[in-house]
Order: sequence, then C-alpha cells, then structure tokens
Amino acid sequence: MNEPSSIIQVILVDDHRLFRHGVKASFRHDHPDIIITGEADTGESLFTLSPLPDADLVLLDVHLPGGVDGSEVARRLRSEYPAVKILAISGENSAETVRSMLEAGIDGFISKQWGDIDELARAIREVHEGLEYFGRDIASMMSKVYASKKKTSEVTPEFTGREREVIELSRDGLQCKEIAARLGISISTVKTYKERIFLKLGLNSTMEVVQYALKKGIIRIEN
Repeated sequence: MNEPSSIIQVILVDDHRLFRHGVKASFRHDHPDIIITGEADTGESLFTLSPLPDADLVLLDVHLPGGVDGSEVARRLRSEYPAVKILAISGENSAETVRSMLEAGIDGFISKQWGDIDELARAIREVHEGLEYFGRDIASMMSKVYASKKKTSEVTPEFTGREREVIELSRDGLQCKEIAARLGISISTVKTYKERIFLKLGLNSTMEVVQYALKKGIIRIEN
C-alpha cells in the first residue's frame, strides 16, 4: 500500500449495493487515506447528497438506472462542481461509451473487469493529484475512438496543459528523464503522458508528434 499523503474524500455512485459495500470495506482496511463519504445508486440521488460540494472525487458508474446515464451525470458535475474530479468505472465497455464519457470531461476511466482494488486506489490517487488515469483496456478503446475521429474529422485533438508541456519539452530534445526532472513528476508519468499523446494522434514516435504539433500550430519553434 502507498503511504497516504492526505485524506481523499470520495462519493461512490453505483447501483449495486454489494459492490459499494465491498469497495468501502476494502478501502477502510487496505487504503485508509481514501474515505467513502457518500453513496448514491442513481445519478439523480447523487445531487441530493450534502457531502457533494466537499468531495474531492466522484467514483461514477457509467451505467445507472433511472434514465440518467453516467455521461449526463459527468456533464452536470463538470458544470456545477468543476473542482470535483470524476473517475468513471464500468463493467461493460464499448468505444461509444468511452467516447461519450471522454466528451463529458471525465478525469479517468477504469474497468471493473480488468482492475482490482489496488489499481482503483492508485487511479483515485493519481486523479486526485491532477493526473489522468485510464485502465489498460480503456486505453485500447481510446485508441479506437481517436482513430475513428482521425478518419472522419480534421479537427485537431485537444491536449491538456501537461500534455502540451511534454510536447514542448520533447521539441527541445529533452528525454523522459529530463522532462520528469523539469516538471517535477516521475519518469513513468511522463511515459504515460506520451502514450496518451500517441493514442490521440495515432502516431508512434516523439518525432512524429513534434512534427505534427508544429504543423498544426499546437507548439511553435522557440527563437
């Protein structure tokens, strides 16, 4: 277990009571820095919870009963509580599901089928720290989503501020170790950012990314 740096207050939204109970008990036993401060079984009931404004993160099931799905909940959270992080979870995933959740503005996505409680805790911590987190199978679907967008649209993919920094430092010839030192993050985190950039563009090398970013005006050559 990672050493807890601070308490993370999480609201868990899932219609399966047994799943909620299991996650809550596991965190209490193995990851005490993560506390479930509220629970909801539908999207509508989430917004009646008083802990919501004080929550650090909402752990949000994609498929919810009651006619309000996860993407609608995520959009409302983004609008009403922009400071609250959103980590999506789902047992059944498709490229369309991933697409709709990404467009809703989530900070991460993890599969119930492939992830375990330790990965879930790791995802919560990374998202809480301002990073993004996508499980291995979700990243694969993201690749399909971005590949589809590339075929049907000439719209330039959007990059986070940190992704742009990684691209700019790559333009300056810095390697992963040097980028990590410059940004104050781990080498593995730099590699994760690069992987996400590759997925968004459907490219396979840093040189191709830099050339693309320069061509599209995402970054410029420094004088």
